[in-house]
Formats: sequence, structure tokens, C-alpha cells
Amino acid sequence: MKDHYDKIVAAAAQISPVLPFHKSATIEKASVHVEEASRQGAHIVVFPECFVPMYPNWSIDFAEPGVWEDHLTEFMLHSVDLDSGDLDPLKQVARSYKTIVVIGINERVKRYDGMLYNSLVFIGQDGEILGVHRKVFPSNREKLFHTRGNGSTLQVFDTPIGRLGGLICYEHLQPLLKYACIAQGEQIHCASWPGWPNFKTGRSNKHVIDIASRAYALEGQCFVIASSLYVPPSEAEKANLGHADWSFFGGSAIIGPSGEYIAGPVYDQETVIYGELDFRLIPKRKASIDVTGRDSAPEVIQLKLNTKNPGFISEE
Repeated sequence: MKDHYDKIVAAAAQISPVLPFHKSATIEKASVHVEEASRQGAHIVVFPECFVPMYPNWSIDFAEPGVWEDHLTEFMLHSVDLDSGDLDPLKQVARSYKTIVVIGINERVKRYDGMLYNSLVFIGQDGEILGVHRKVFPSNREKLFHTRGNGSTLQVFDTPIGRLGGLICYEHLQPLLKYACIAQGEQIHCASWPGWPNFKTGRSNKHVIDIASRAYALEGQCFVIASSLYVPPSEAEKANLGHADWSFFGGSAIIGPSGEYIAGPVYDQETVIYGELDFRLIPKRKASIDVTGRDSAPEVIQLKLNTKNPGFISEE
């Protein structure tokens, strides 16, 4: 935990997984980018939602349900088992460079063969896992793939670079989930996004990532590292999944406590963006508004957070 105000360098990785699904190659690609970012001076590197093996963006063809089953089975096999050593290459790079890594994964639970979580993994400077946040409310099509998380993973971690938390995608539209992190004294927030494709109707979601990420920084008086997916057309062609749109546009950015862009947003390219986080900007912003200090009123409004993991069986 920081006991004084200084500066660090943050990086948001806007890169594509290796397609078709390839868990080990995608983790290796992430490791290479962490090493490069560390050499560029980054203290923390953040990756997009469901980066390993990929954000599940295909639908069921009810005329051919067997195809759906085959795709989902392959997807499960390339998802990450945190007890298996899948992330060891990434953990080794984090340890070697003393860099914090935050990465979105599809998390497979060994005990339950069909269970997948949409998870955000926090790896510390020592290469060990600080914690895992499991998305509490899977959004839209994600309900076909992901099990709901619970309040036990809504954590903020004390680290040498600051108090660190994160949420996934549309969780940034859930005011109570946001406050659950902000109220724990969060200084650096990791916002993991899929970088949705634009719709054939012409509607775009670019404004959602932009507004939600900047609003979080402004509301929480904290830094936001927003990492969003971009998939080049050449890579998307390899996916070989019907009824899917892989033209994810990105939109990664690094945002200061007043909601201003420090770096980005960047669209339609694979890149890693860097930004300097000057921690003096946090108390400077809190001089105007401090939602966890003098501008709070817990005797009037208070969040009740259930941090228990209920499980399937309650023994009495």
C-alpha cells in the first residue's frame, strides 16, 4: 500500500487473442506483451475481458444445436483452470519484472465440468495470484456461457503501487457494485471490456465504454485503466465460428481522477497504451468531492455487501 504520493506508469493492452481458440499461445502472447511493457517502465499491465481464450461472441443455431455443443466444448477445453498452472508463464514474467498483471479469463472450475466464470485475475509483483473477481452479473449472451459470481470476490487489494480493484464490462453500469469497490478506498481501478463490434443497424457501443469508464474515475476520484479487446480482421477469419461478429473495435484508455483522459482512447488497432499515474491528483480531486470522506453519509445511505460464497450445499 502506498504511504506517500508519487507516480507510476500504467499500461492497457489492446490486443487480440490467438485464434482459433488457443489457450497456451494466447497466454504466451500476453506474457510477451507484459515483458515488453515492463521494459518500457510499466508497473501494471491490464488486459481485456475474457482475453483467454476469447470473448464468447457467437450464438446458438437452433437448426444445428450439435454445432453449438461442439464449439462450447472446445471453448471449455481452452478456458483457464487456475489450479492447473495454465497461467504460470504470465506469473513468471510478473515475478521477473515485479509487474502487476490483471487479465480477463474464462475460468473453468475443475470440480464442475460445465461451470465457467467470466473472471478477472490479479497477479502480484511476486508472481502469485492476489485474487480473482468473478463477474456477478453476466451480460446479454454471456448468460449462455457464464455462471454468476458472488460478493466474495468484490475485493480491493493493497499493493506496493496502490489500492487496486476491478470490474468487468457492464458491471460498470451497476452503481452498487461500483460503490462496493470505491468504498474500500480504491486508488487504481481496472476496467475490463470486450470492445464490442458495431451493430449492423448502425448502432455503436463506443460511447458506453467511454462514458462508463470516465464516470467511474470521476465518481470514485481514482485512476481507471480501461482495457478493451481489438481483433484484426485477419485474426477474426481464423475463428471458424458461425453467427459471430469479431470486429471488436477496442477503445482502451487510461483516465485520471477528474475523468480526463491521460492516454487514449484508441480504436481499431492492436497496441499497448501507457500513461503516468500521479497520485497527487487523487487528493487534489478529493478537495472538490470525496465520496468516501466528508461527502459521505453512512448514517443516511449505506451499502450492505454479502461477502459470503454460498456454495451449493448448506450443512446444518
